[in-house]
Amino acid sequence: MPWLNVANEFLLDHGLIGLIITAFAEASFFPLPPDVILVPLSLLNPKLSFLYAALTTIFSSAGGVFGAVLGLKLGRPLLERFSSNERIDKVARLFSRYGGWAVALAALTPIPYKVFTIAAGVFKVRLWVVFTASLAGRGLRFFLEALAVFLWGDQATTFISTYLGPVTIGLAVLLILAAVLRSHYKRRTR
Repeated sequence: MPWLNVANEFLLDHGLIGLIITAFAEASFFPLPPDVILVPLSLLNPKLSFLYAALTTIFSSAGGVFGAVLGLKLGRPLLERFSSNERIDKVARLFSRYGGWAVALAALTPIPYKVFTIAAGVFKVRLWVVFTASLAGRGLRFFLEALAVFLWGDQATTFISTYLGPVTIGLAVLLILAAVLRSHYKRRTR
C-alpha cells in the first residue's frame, strides 16, 4: 500500500511524536506497527532505546484501551471490518479460555493487536485488565527490541526481523502454559 509507506515516512520524520501517535493508533485502528518507528529511532540513539520502548508501551496500552472502548460501543460489526468471522470465533475462544490475558498474548505476537483490543470490548473485558495485559505483553515485546538495539546496534535489525516473532511466540506459549498450570493448581487446592 503506497499510502502506508508515505505514512511511515511522515511519522518517522516526526520522531518521538510520530512514535507516540503510531503506538496509540495501531492498537485500535491503524495498520502500521510501532516497531517500524521504534527500531529506527532507537538505532539513531541507542541510549534512549529504553525510553522509547517505555513510551511505546504506555501509548500502545492506552490505545488498546481505546480499542476496547470502540469494541464496547460499536460491537461485533466493527470487529468484522478488521477480521473474518472464523478468526473472530477463534479470538472469542481465546477470550473465553484466558479472559483478558488473551490481549497480552496478542500484544506479544505478530497477530494483529487491534483485533484483540477491539474484541476485548466486544467480549466485555474490564478496561483495567486490557491496560494491564497490554502493558505486560507490549512492554515485553518493545523492551526486547530496545534491548537488542542497545546490545547489538545495527545488527539488531537482523535479530528482530529473523527471531523476534519466534521468540515472542515462544514467550506466549510459556505464558499459556503458566496460565494452564496455575488454573490446574487452583482447582486441585480447592
